Amino acid sequence: MDNVRFIRETMERAASFTAVSGWGGVAVGFTALLAAFVASRQRTPQAWMGVWLAEALLALATGGWANERKARLLGMPLFSRPGRQFVLSLVPPFAAAALLTPLLLRGGMAGALPGTWLLLYGVGVATAGSFSVRIVPVMGLCFMLTGAASLYAPASWGTAFMAAGFGGLRLVFGVLIARRHGG
Repeated sequence: MDNVRFIRETMERAASFTAVSGWGGVAVGFTALLAAFVASRQRTPQAWMGVWLAEALLALATGGWANERKARLLGMPLFSRPGRQFVLSLVPPFAAAALLTPLLLRGGMAGALPGTWLLLYGVGVATAGSFSVRIVPVMGLCFMLTGAASLYAPASWGTAFMAAGFGGLRLVFGVLIARRHGG
């Protein structure tokens, strides 16, 4: 019985989290493009941020639902060991973004929010991707590069970078993941 448990645990450690939903990423990309359109019409940094925070909640719900659905279709528990490792790798960079957001706003640095969010989202995806299919960490790297570019671009380009990252990159990688990794 100990041997069977050892074999099962070894196989679980070697498994990848394959329940990343490409079509969920496409849906999130579309809602991010809509959010970018709405955010571009806001008059204050707080209103702009409110649009993006609403989008983040919508993206979390949409992505979570899509990943859970794909896991169910694959017959894989969403919170298997690779799934838990995937989620636990996402949490620290996302928490860092949440903690930095009010500080940047209060310090009059709202223009740094797009770069900060994109960069930290990319860090989370890149690290979580080490427990997933190979294309996921590549997506994370692309987000990191987009975030870094945003940090050094004029602040007025922030919404365009958000649209390019959370909209464009999610659409492109969503389609690639869906086609290459079963939805």
